[in-house]
Amino acid sequence: MRVIIAGGGTGGHLFPGIALAEEFLKRNRDHRILFVGTERGLEAKILPGLGFALQTIDVAGIKGKGPVGTARALLRIPKSLAQSVRIVRRFAPDLVIGVGGYASGPAVLAAHGMGVKTALAEQNALPGLTNRILGRFVDRVFLSFPETGKWFRKSKTVVTGNPIRSRFFMKEKTPARRPGLFTLLVFGGSQGAHAINRAVAAALEELEPMRDRLRIIHQTGEKDLEEIRKAYRDRGMNAEARPFIADMASAYAAADLVVCRAGATSIAEITAVGKAAVLIPFPHAVEDHQTRNAEVLVRVGAAEMIPESGLSGRRLAEAVRAYAEDPERIRRMEKRSASLGNAGAAAAIVDACLELASGKNRTG
Repeated sequence: MRVIIAGGGTGGHLFPGIALAEEFLKRNRDHRILFVGTERGLEAKILPGLGFALQTIDVAGIKGKGPVGTARALLRIPKSLAQSVRIVRRFAPDLVIGVGGYASGPAVLAAHGMGVKTALAEQNALPGLTNRILGRFVDRVFLSFPETGKWFRKSKTVVTGNPIRSRFFMKEKTPARRPGLFTLLVFGGSQGAHAINRAVAAALEELEPMRDRLRIIHQTGEKDLEEIRKAYRDRGMNAEARPFIADMASAYAAADLVVCRAGATSIAEITAVGKAAVLIPFPHAVEDHQTRNAEVLVRVGAAEMIPESGLSGRRLAEAVRAYAEDPERIRRMEKRSASLGNAGAAAAIVDACLELASGKNRTG
C-alpha cells in the first residue's frame, strides 16, 4: 500500500502523522509512506532523521497574516495545488491522509480531484477552517473528541482518539525517575512559549530553596534559549534547556510533573503516559479550544489549569512546591490521567484506512 501523509508545520500536526506512519509500517514493512509538507515546517527537520521521505510544496497560512500576507498566501494556492498534483501523480498513492497544517489542504484536494481516496485526522475539539472545508470532500474523518463530529457529515466520522508515536509505549527504553529529585518537564509546544518561559524564569528565585532536589527539563524554542539558560546558570539550577526535545518519550518518563500548553497532541501524550500536569492554555487559540482541552483533564483531577492571564512566577512556583511536597497527590493525578489515555488510536485509524483503501465502507 502507498500512503501520503500531508501536513505538519508544528509538532501538534506532525507527530500524529509520524504515529500513523509507524503503525502502517508495523503492519507491513513493504508499505510505502511519503510525507508532504513545507520547507519551513518542523517536518523538514524531523523526518529525515527518522528515515521518512518528504516532498515539499510552496504554501503558507492565511489566518492572521494581515492584508498583504493574506494576498501573498492566496497567490500561492494555485502553485501549491499544481505541485500537489505532480506529487500525487508520481507517487500514485492508494490513500492520502491530511493531518493538519498548511500542506494538508492542497495535497488532500489534489488527491480528491484525481480520484484518490482521502481522509483527515482532526486532533482538536474544534476543527479549523481548512479541515471544515476538506471534510466536505474526504471519504473519512478521524476524530479525537466525539463532540467534534458536529462539524462533519456523520457517515464520514470515526472517533479514534489522537494517534501517539510508538516510542511512548516502549517503557523498557525510557529512563526512570531519579530518586531524590523532583523532575519538572516544561514545554510550550514544538516552538516554545514565551509566556511560559518568562514565568519559569521568574519562578526561580522562589524555587531556589528546593534547588538541591529540583531538576528541570525545559524545551524553550529557539528565541528564548540563551536567556533561559542564563537564568538557570545564575541561580545554579540543575536544568537542561534545549530549543527542541526530539525524544519527548524519555522526557515524559523522567518527569514528576509536566508544565505545558494544552494542545491536543500534548494532552494525548500526557494521558497516554499517565502524567500529572499544570496546563497553561494558549489564550489566542481558535475559539479558545486549548482551554476546552485542559478542562477535560481538570474535571477528572488529572491536571491543574492556570490561565495565562493569571500566570506569574510566584503562582507557578507555588504550584511546583505544592506538588513536590505531596507525592501522593501526584500519584492520584497520574492514575486519573492514565484513565483518559488512548494507546490504540493509531491502530484504529490504520485499520479504517486499510478498509477504505481496499474499497470497503466507502462513503457515498
